[in-house]
Amino acid sequence: MWLGERITDRGIGNGISFIILVGIIARLPQALYFEFVSRLPGSTGSEGGLVMFIVELVLLFAVTVGAVLLVQGTRKVPVQYAKRIVGNKQYGGARQYIPLKVNAAGVMPIIFAQAIMFIPITLAGFGSHENSIFVKFSDINGLAYNITYFILIVAFTYFYTAITVRPAQMAEDMKRNNGFIPGIKPGKKTVEYLDSIMSRITLPGSLFLGIVAVMPAFARLFGVSQNFAQFFGGTSLLILVGVVLDTLQQIESHLMMHHYDGLMKDGKIKGRTTGSAY
Repeated sequence: MWLGERITDRGIGNGISFIILVGIIARLPQALYFEFVSRLPGSTGSEGGLVMFIVELVLLFAVTVGAVLLVQGTRKVPVQYAKRIVGNKQYGGARQYIPLKVNAAGVMPIIFAQAIMFIPITLAGFGSHENSIFVKFSDINGLAYNITYFILIVAFTYFYTAITVRPAQMAEDMKRNNGFIPGIKPGKKTVEYLDSIMSRITLPGSLFLGIVAVMPAFARLFGVSQNFAQFFGGTSLLILVGVVLDTLQQIESHLMMHHYDGLMKDGKIKGRTTGSAY
């Protein structure tokens, strides 16, 4: 925690998230190496050979691209601001957009669902009957476990989105700033419109998030090793993609600020004060 706070103060982005990112990436070379060795002829689990290993890399790339689209996907809602004339100047009148994220919940639904799915695993440890329902739900590669896991992720995505995204507050802020959605009346109609949009875009977002979460189980089902399968989805992939994209945005904003600072210092701008104030 202390090291993460120091990185946040003196580095780029969230320090704790960056430490988690480094821990995830540090496991990738070893997992990739052991998966490559296991696919060599004569090794245990070498079905498919190197061709299967190449297919795994292509699928990993495809899943990563899908995770990027899930994290970056937004639905832009146009907002028009009324014109105001103060003296000889005109304010407002510009059209802006409210970016509503397809996956506004992030990785929290997966974390909540994992916490719930730990309960049958814990109860199975106290039981002695091998065919009990808790034993069936304790198999992370089993059909019952993954179907329940998928349903919980979809439910928690709706639950967490309803808590974090508040259409009533957004409509109130627009009304206070003389903004409105074209074709929609301010107030209750705007709240209903934003709520309907969030309901429509949360459904595909929650389904895709559930698919990403259960992808490691499908990878293990097709013979991928345990260590390498975790990079095909779940919290590891989403945290990796989310932190990398956030870090790139932070770097881009710092470079942009540096560009503007250089322009203000080196550019020939009239009225710019270069010395001490008089």
